[in-house]
Amino acid sequence: MLIKVLAAEGTLSSPSNVGSATVVRLYNSHSGTVVITRKNAGGDTIGSFSAVNGEVVYVEKDSTDTLTAASNASSILVTKIAYAN
Repeated sequence: MLIKVLAAEGTLSSPSNVGSATVVRLYNSHSGTVVITRKNAGGDTIGSFSAVNGEVVYVEKDSTDTLTAASNASSILVTKIAYAN
């Protein structure tokens, strides 16, 4: 997979649309599993998943959707990317 970094890395310390990203690289640097929730612009939950410690996950979302970490949000590192297979 080839990724193009489009912004500086940040955390999910608060709900974020990650710079209006449609593709996000997410890294869980916490020592345990953290649940990540995707919500639409209206605040309705679309879905969630568990990010295992040390795991990198690529998330596709709408630009107005937000991502939130259920706990240890400052340990969840995110950045806006583009990708190609």
